[in-house]
Amino acid sequence: MECNQPLAPRKSSSFSAGRDEKRREIDRNLSLGTVKVEQGHERKQRRNEETIQEEEEEEPEANLITVSGDIDNFLAVLLAVGDGRDGRHEPPEIPESTIEKFVVLVEEEIAMYETGDEKWSSGGAEPSLLDAIDRVSKLTTGLRKISSEPKYQQAVNRSGTVLHQAMCFLEDEFHSLLQDARTKQEAVSSSSSKTKPQPSFSRLYDFDRHVPPSSEPSSCKPSPAYTPEAVERLHRIADAMISAGYDAECCQVFAVARRNAFEAGLLSLGFEKVSIEDVLKMAWESLETEIATWIKAFRHTITASISAERELCEAVFAGHRAISDRLFRTLAHCAIIQLLTFAEAVTMTKRSAEKLFKVLDIYEAMRDVMPTVDALLPDEGEQEESSILVDPKTEISSVRFRLGEAAVAIFCELESSIKADNSKTPVPGGGVHPLTRYVTNYLKYACEYKNTLDQVFKEHRHSEKPSSTHDNRGNNGGNGNYNPFAAQLGGAMDLLHSNLESKSKLYRDLALSNIFLMNNGRYVAKKVKGSPEIHQLLGETWYRKRSSDLRQYHKNYQRETWSKLLACLRDDGLQVKGSVAKPLLKERFKSFNAMFEDIHKAQSSWVVSDEQLQSELRVSVSAVVVPAYRSFLGRFSQYLDPGRQTEKYIKFGAEDLENLIDELFDGNPSSMASKRRT
Repeated sequence: MECNQPLAPRKSSSFSAGRDEKRREIDRNLSLGTVKVEQGHERKQRRNEETIQEEEEEEPEANLITVSGDIDNFLAVLLAVGDGRDGRHEPPEIPESTIEKFVVLVEEEIAMYETGDEKWSSGGAEPSLLDAIDRVSKLTTGLRKISSEPKYQQAVNRSGTVLHQAMCFLEDEFHSLLQDARTKQEAVSSSSSKTKPQPSFSRLYDFDRHVPPSSEPSSCKPSPAYTPEAVERLHRIADAMISAGYDAECCQVFAVARRNAFEAGLLSLGFEKVSIEDVLKMAWESLETEIATWIKAFRHTITASISAERELCEAVFAGHRAISDRLFRTLAHCAIIQLLTFAEAVTMTKRSAEKLFKVLDIYEAMRDVMPTVDALLPDEGEQEESSILVDPKTEISSVRFRLGEAAVAIFCELESSIKADNSKTPVPGGGVHPLTRYVTNYLKYACEYKNTLDQVFKEHRHSEKPSSTHDNRGNNGGNGNYNPFAAQLGGAMDLLHSNLESKSKLYRDLALSNIFLMNNGRYVAKKVKGSPEIHQLLGETWYRKRSSDLRQYHKNYQRETWSKLLACLRDDGLQVKGSVAKPLLKERFKSFNAMFEDIHKAQSSWVVSDEQLQSELRVSVSAVVVPAYRSFLGRFSQYLDPGRQTEKYIKFGAEDLENLIDELFDGNPSSMASKRRT
């Protein structure tokens, strides 16, 4: 059943036309506030011979309370005849003049409230007016039982007309009370919202009627929409209308007013109703903002609005549990379904990696409110409306299931994105590759949703077995509890590692290739170590393996770069027949100088952004090169002639080497520009 379809009214409200023609000219100074209650309302029988004298004397002025006493007596007689308690089965004589006086006085009282300055919603009606309307209802019901008699037909029609008029008046006041409290609270600026609608008997209500939002943004803290006095008046009116058989009209007015209030509340929270088509056309940046607003509105609706709506239904329709429950369930259903339409539309949008976290946010919002929904809408067996209203809990579960499916699919597509990144351009200086940053940060952020992703993967991947690709990484240390999310995470990390190893082969210099692997490996390891969630999922074994790989890259770098340089500082071949061969010594110094200058020129342009790794590399290089150079210099510098030869062949002191090594891996732009292909 569509929530936007209005209920069909049962009665017509064309009571206004001709009302003045039906009223008699009775003194307008009658007032409920100026009469006193008289004890006993039976008139004494007048003797026939006093009739002339009675007519000559001025008859006491009739009022609503005195006439009501006569009506009560007549109703008691009607009830006794209907029950057969007095032994009589013949209907009583109708006091037509008393009935006419009574209904006219009721008409006058209603007219005073309709045309006067004092309105029900602002000043409050006298309880006796509702009592009088209740008498009209009982009188009409009683007379209809004997309406087959022609002599009773006029009285039946007259009371029925006034009852209809009274119900239209009550409906109008009922709507005013519902509308005015909300209008004052929201400070509605649109003048159209202040116009009273016609009673529902004469037209169909538009369930999609626009209600302007509050000019001030609403907080998520619930506040009572109506004062206790207003709720009590609403209850009395509802009770009167239901007792008179006008429950459908009463419920329709209530449902329309509360649905409009709900939509106005959504607008005040910043959420505007959008169609599925609008969501599918929306740019992601705009949709991302809408999702955040939707989550706020959805949580507020479930935890505050619907709970308050239940309390209001129970208070206004106290004593009518079935009506209260039906109204509340219908309103809750429409509110929830309207919000779920947006969430369902999100599941239909094109899937992409950046949408994962907002999809999970919606999923969590739905999951977290389910206990509240269960408490507000408990299962009550077969409901009369079950054939036309889908259970909101079922709808929430259905949309949440589709969100879980979407989340799993989006996450699994990360593997496809890693495989598709086959760029052939190496990162300058061997720095961290953008793919490494993207995948690692994406997975780290995803692990902040660890519990939720565990849940959705178990729901949607529980039947899958570990694949050899993932190396049973989801077995949580081999305890047999397979975790499909952990397996997917490990698989993504393995693919990233393989992709980086392929990209390292783009560097011609093997030393730079190892710097690239060190940079990217350290970046990943540092992120994993800093995130307890991802570290737990990948496991200590994975982390130790990656740390071992890093140490191997370091060794490879030193071997490729500094082993050749250190070969210049070996003693082999320098001594011939017990004396140092100076030409060979000079060649060794020249080779060392040239090689070190080339290394410094190249590697000062290389990039090691991690300060700890940069320091470790410099310290390890200095620890190997500087002591070896200092020893070689101490043993062989004396064999060079002082002066020009020393300056020509010994260009660096041990301290100079230390300072120059500390300049490595700075990513000097000038050096980098001179050597873009390595």
